Amino acid sequence: MPNSTSYNLSFLILSAVLILCFFTNISLGSVYIPLKDVFYSLIGSAGEHETWQHIIQNYRLPKAFTAILVGSGLGISGLLMQTLFRNPLAGPFVLGISSGASLGVALIILGSSVFGGVFATFLISKWSIVIAASAGSFLVLLAVLMVSIKVRDTMAILIIGLMFASITAAIVSVLSYFGSAQQLQEYIFWGFGSLGNLSWEELFIFFIIYSFGIVISLASVKSLNTLLLGENYAKSLGLNINRSRLAIIIATSLLAGTITAFAGPIAFIGLAIPHLTRQVFNTSNHKILLPAVFLFGSIVMLICDSIAQVPNSDYTLPINAITSLVGAPVVIWLLVRKRKMVF
Repeated sequence: MPNSTSYNLSFLILSAVLILCFFTNISLGSVYIPLKDVFYSLIGSAGEHETWQHIIQNYRLPKAFTAILVGSGLGISGLLMQTLFRNPLAGPFVLGISSGASLGVALIILGSSVFGGVFATFLISKWSIVIAASAGSFLVLLAVLMVSIKVRDTMAILIIGLMFASITAAIVSVLSYFGSAQQLQEYIFWGFGSLGNLSWEELFIFFIIYSFGIVISLASVKSLNTLLLGENYAKSLGLNINRSRLAIIIATSLLAGTITAFAGPIAFIGLAIPHLTRQVFNTSNHKILLPAVFLFGSIVMLICDSIAQVPNSDYTLPINAITSLVGAPVVIWLLVRKRKMVF
């Protein structure tokens, strides 16, 4: 069992890697910017490269912060769901949160032709898509919360969440069938996910909602550790199962729903990062896992975004594809090498 010194050293190394990945991510893109110039730009000393400072402060810096919020938020929400359902295949979207957001966006994009004219143009604006995604995920959250109050079996909630996802996916399929080629293309592009579309104002709103989810997650550490012992044993220790389950679901919904609304559906991170963290830290203590998942999720997302940018090129690959193509083989290799899963 690793001691606190080894954990502290691991956190120190991960923090250093995160800082390195952060600066590297900012320096890469269609225009390469040396790391020293990135540093000078961040401290407000642009020198002869005012254009570089504009690119960094208005485009690359918000995108890098978005990558950190998305990676850490999805990783933590995935950890919460895997612990709540005691299922290694559970991810942040098992409750149908992402499907609800996708349905909201599909109603705006694929159903906009019903309204026509200027109103249709307003409907498919940037903020309307964010609001629609948030509303869709919120409605699914309300449905799941109502079920969680009436249903005592946690696994039944998992199944019902999957059924909500199936229903919303079916409605999206019907809308897609009647949508035009342009509408389908817009919806598919949204489904690719994107980290580079947020302004500082949008990022600030994103961060506020994200912070609520993180605070609730941190407040649930004791409940999460107790739930690992099983619900019956947790009840015998005095844990209020319904209240703890409700808090975990709300935290996951705030994180996953907000991320989907602002960045689109991002695959792999929420499912795999908790497993990657457990393999490295070899512990089930959420007091250690939560900050570790935060660091791992942020690092992996920054790396995937750096790859997706195709350095020194104008091309930007879909971040949703890169997260799976880059991350999934790494997790498979770790699991095969370890031949066991800490849970």
